[in-house]
Amino acid sequence: MSGIFNSSIGRKVAMALSAFFLMIFLLQHFAINVTSVFSGDVFNKVSHFMGTNPLIQYVMQPILIFAVVYHFIMGFILELQNRKARQVRYAKNNGGASASWMSRNMIWSGLVILAFLGLHFYDFWFPEINTKFIEGDWSGMHNGEFRYFHELQEKFLSPVRVGLYVLAFVLLAMHLLHGFSSAFQSIGANNKYTDGLKVFGKFYAILVPLGFVFIALYHHFNHIH
Repeated sequence: MSGIFNSSIGRKVAMALSAFFLMIFLLQHFAINVTSVFSGDVFNKVSHFMGTNPLIQYVMQPILIFAVVYHFIMGFILELQNRKARQVRYAKNNGGASASWMSRNMIWSGLVILAFLGLHFYDFWFPEINTKFIEGDWSGMHNGEFRYFHELQEKFLSPVRVGLYVLAFVLLAMHLLHGFSSAFQSIGANNKYTDGLKVFGKFYAILVPLGFVFIALYHHFNHIH
């Protein structure tokens, strides 16, 4: 088994599987966040459930963190290998010229997304870890009310922070447009459903990041004091 994942093909398959896992998480994360547009109470209740459920906190959260770290480290390794291979092909027959701009620059979009994750962790995850595991407060309350919706809106007050979020999600969309098809290609998906999966991938890559942009802009312009 270790020999499989030490091979180039094995690493690409593992990279694809981690990508699928992260895309499922991203869709679930969007489904929760979009409730904040329609109902602060619903968002508070769902956020509290997710933030206090033992299965999510002690099982799924560590798996998610591992998947994020693995995906980005392996992505950079594979990208560096691809760059070396493209340089050889380019020197021989200019073959790299046919690659799309996004496929040639996945490492840069990945770095920007990684920086965004750092900001996102700083805004939301680190304060949650501090509140629950250091201060020992699992109530989710502040001044007698659930704090999640208010904290979300507070983070989107700054136009600079909102601008950074929008930029990150635009690059995420571009990253997903290439990454979705690459993931299916890596696992050898080539059947009667391939064209449909490609269409679904394009919709996913555009609509989900666009949805996050909408959420950020909505709360920036509709802040409740």
